Amino acid sequence: MQACFIADLHLQVSEPSTLELAAAFFEHIAPNAESLYILGDFVEYWVGDDAYAGELETALAPLRNLPALGTTTYLMHGNRDFLIGQEFAADCGLQLLSADTHLLPLGGQRPDSDQLLLMHGDTLCTDDTEYLEMRSTLRDPEWQSSFLQKTVAERTEYAEYLRQQSQAAAPKKNPLITDVNPQAVERQMRSVGVTQLLHGHTHRPAIHDMQVDGVAAKRIVVGDWHPHKALYGCLQDGQIELREWKL
Repeated sequence: MQACFIADLHLQVSEPSTLELAAAFFEHIAPNAESLYILGDFVEYWVGDDAYAGELETALAPLRNLPALGTTTYLMHGNRDFLIGQEFAADCGLQLLSADTHLLPLGGQRPDSDQLLLMHGDTLCTDDTEYLEMRSTLRDPEWQSSFLQKTVAERTEYAEYLRQQSQAAAPKKNPLITDVNPQAVERQMRSVGVTQLLHGHTHRPAIHDMQVDGVAAKRIVVGDWHPHKALYGCLQDGQIELREWKL
């Protein structure tokens, strides 16, 4: 298997079943791939590398073994874990992808088009203007520097507050607002010249056939993780499919 793709695990100590599911995935599925891409929201929230106290070791222990088994693991920031830094990444054997987009060559005969665009996906939800305004603040380097100077307790309290606000607001939003905007997807794919895009974030796993400037294209969405099952992306022989993983 050339690569596999996961996103939206939202790992947290209060969900031990999901931690066990992830641990088993890292032990039994990920070693079969040359590369593993974690496309954001790996954890429920992250308030700084210095705040980690070992709560997630059930899942992280087998993750650390992947480089020795021949699997290169990449981590892209999502809207919950954007403060994961190089210290934590290095400790877990992860290569951090700091940009919002990443191009993966598929090994075809046309290097200009045989590429897969990887994203977390939140920036494609352009109709959710309230979220994008908050994202702009949280991703500002000055805001992050100031935030990381606060105590771990203060940071955790604020992260819990944001999570509660998000959970309260979600049911009130039109589902169309929290999904990707089709025009934003087309603009993004057109700007980098690809016909395949893979992302997470929306918790709506599917493979969508579409067209970009009259050319057949695909948008692949990997699923969020539940206590006993998940949908992940698999790239093999130039083809991408969604597969179910469960215990």
